[in-house]
Formats: sequence, structure tokens, C-alpha cells
Amino acid sequence: MNTLKGKKAVYYTLGCKLNFAETSTIQKQLEAVGIETAKNGEAADICIVNTCSVTEVADSKSRQAISRLHRKHPEARIIVTGCYAQLHPEKIAALEGVSLVIGKEELRNNVIALLQDNVLTKEENPKVQPFVPACARGERTRFFLKVQDGCNYFCTYCTIPFARGRSRNGSIASLVKQAEEAAQQGGKEIVLTGVNIGDFGKTTGESFLDLLKALDKVEDIQRYRISSIEPNLLTEDIIRFCSQSRAFMPHFHIPLQSGSDEVLKLMHRRYDTKFFAQKIEEVRKYIPDAFIGVDVIVGMRGETDELFAQAREFMQALPVSQYHVFSYSERPGTKALQIPGIVTPQQKHERSQQILSISDDKLRTYYNKYKGQTRPVLLEHSIKGGVMHGFTDNYIRVEVQTKGLDNTIVPVQLGEWNEKGDALIGKLKKS
Repeated sequence: MNTLKGKKAVYYTLGCKLNFAETSTIQKQLEAVGIETAKNGEAADICIVNTCSVTEVADSKSRQAISRLHRKHPEARIIVTGCYAQLHPEKIAALEGVSLVIGKEELRNNVIALLQDNVLTKEENPKVQPFVPACARGERTRFFLKVQDGCNYFCTYCTIPFARGRSRNGSIASLVKQAEEAAQQGGKEIVLTGVNIGDFGKTTGESFLDLLKALDKVEDIQRYRISSIEPNLLTEDIIRFCSQSRAFMPHFHIPLQSGSDEVLKLMHRRYDTKFFAQKIEEVRKYIPDAFIGVDVIVGMRGETDELFAQAREFMQALPVSQYHVFSYSERPGTKALQIPGIVTPQQKHERSQQILSISDDKLRTYYNKYKGQTRPVLLEHSIKGGVMHGFTDNYIRVEVQTKGLDNTIVPVQLGEWNEKGDALIGKLKKS
């Protein structure tokens, strides 16, 4: 007799797309043994919290989420996993309502043990295990395929290598199988996720380029996007392949982190601004229409006014599409804490606003360039009657007056900006 049938669980995820993919996989595993996902208003028997620790704010949000879930489901067992759990299990174990702090790889069996009233210690120390696969549908249409985990880069500001361990990955054959399964479930687009995906192959002796070539052959998947790749791992061969491939979209997300060579050295990044600029030129050479998103951190220790001004000037000149701006956050145990020259919160805010202003200008310029063009758009379910949203191949957000075309790729002529200024209004064109 299945004693788990009818038990209810709720899931709460913080952080990156990789975390969301992993939570969704955990949810599917628990549903497979009879644990139902609680609906709104239903009391839960167990709460799964997948935490993030990329910043101090993320730590705080993780603690707040645990407290909210305990108030809402006072009788539920709360299991906490994720990066914050890996780094500070003792802090989480001390929170009211927490039953277990554990690594994701060990989670399934321990959930079952808890629901069967077996005794488990809440202070159990999470362990980083071999690569565990995850492929899950996002909130709307895209699937997120975890191809790699962990990181061998120890940037001075980052705790991810401590939280997720060293770089490891699944085999190309296993990842192709997951992509085929996503296609069987109706998936049209897959986003490749990981911690440092360009480092793919450490476990299996394969290469990221070989993975891309193999996935491109899964014909029922019409679109792939690479979530983020280090500039020194985005080779010319990878760019050239994406430019000629069947399904890889003209879209790259490349972390810069700073436009100052001095700050890049303080961060222990593996390139300088000259190399980064050449990489952007390579992308533009092979894929002129590519959307290029770039991560930057402002307010790193040692970032003087002069160094920030240099960084801002470099970023202003760089022909990219958008900047994703993060304020530097002090992380316990990182080497950045040894760097003199603290940037105040007010300075961080002011610098963020300056780069965000540059980003807004670049994004509007990029969108405006394609007004009047017809591009393929993958439509998502409508948020309000008669209006659907989606993204072009080159990642322009589009709003279309239509309905009933969920998870469908259609040709759309791009027009003017919508009222919110967050999408172009599109008109369906006959194929």
C-alpha cells in the first residue's frame, strides 16, 4: 500500500533558472511516488525550499520564504536545499519549522522518509554529489535543460564553487535523450542551463561544441538558447556553428562583470576588456542580428570612481543589446573581503542607475532596428484576453492581438512599442 498517496507538497524556488529546473525535477519525482502538489489554499504536509545565496539579499529572501511557509503551513515538514543550504546548513537548521537541510541529490528518499515519520536529523550536512540531471518546463513554453553543474573558477566575489562543487556534467547521449523527451511533451524551445556551461565535458571527456551539434539534430526541438557562457569559453567555432545551425537562436548571454581591467584582475576573471571586445566583434561578424545580453557587477571592492568611469566608458562603447546589472554583495569566505576600498551602498546605487540607463538606451536602439521586419515568434499563453506575448528568434519581446496559439511559432511583423514600453506590437503574417 502506498502510504504517500494523497500527501501534499508545496515548492518554493529562489535564484537562477538552474534552480527552477532542479525544483521542477524534484516535483516530478515526488509526484511519481504519489505526493500531490498542493493547490492554492490547501494545507501542505511538506514544503520544499530551493534556496539561493548569490547575494546577501538572496540569503535574506531564503530565510523569509521559510518563515512565511512555516506560518502558512504550521504542521508541514520543511525541507531546505540549494546553495544557501550548502553554504550555511547550521543557520537554516536553526530556523523554526525546518525539519531537514539537505543536498538536492539526496532529497527524494529523505522526503519519503520524513512523510513516513522516520527519524532524520535536521542538521544533516548537505553533500555535493555527482551530476544529477534536470529538465523541466518553465512557467510557460520553454524547457530548461541542465547540462552542467559546479564551477572550477574561483572568482574572488563568488561562493558558487563552494555551494555547488567542481564542474561536472551529464553525457551527450543522456542530454540528447532528455531533449527528445521534452519534444515528446510538446516542447518547441530549450534553454541550456548550468553554472559554467562552456566548461562542459570535464566529467565525460566530451566538448560543449559536440553537445550543441548533437542537440541540433533533435529535429522536433525548433529552438535552443544558451543561457550564459563565459567569454573565454565561447570559442569562434561555437559562434560559427550557431550561425549555421538549424535551431540555435541568434542570442548570447555573456558575463563581463566589469569594464575595467584593474577590477577584472581584482575579480580574478580570465580575460581583459580587449579580449571581451574582440569576442563581441566575433559574434557580430558571424551573427549580425544576435541579441547579446551582458552581466555586470558594480561596486566591487577596489572599484574607485576613476575605475568605474573607465568601466562605464567601455560599456557605453560596446555594441551589445542589454546589460544585466548587479550590485556587489559581500559574501563570507570569499577572497574579495581581503581587498581594500569599500564602495558605499549609495555609490553602488548611483553606479547601477548609470549602467541601467546605458542598458535602456541600447535595448531601445536594438529593438528599433527591427521595426517593420517580420521575424518568427514563439507565442506563450495569453495573460489577458486576446493578447499574447512571445519572443522573436533574436529575443525581442513581442505583443500580438490573437489567441489560441500557445506554444506556436508564427511569423510576426514588428511594429511600434506597446504602452508599457516593454515589447513591440506585432502583426501576424501569413506563412
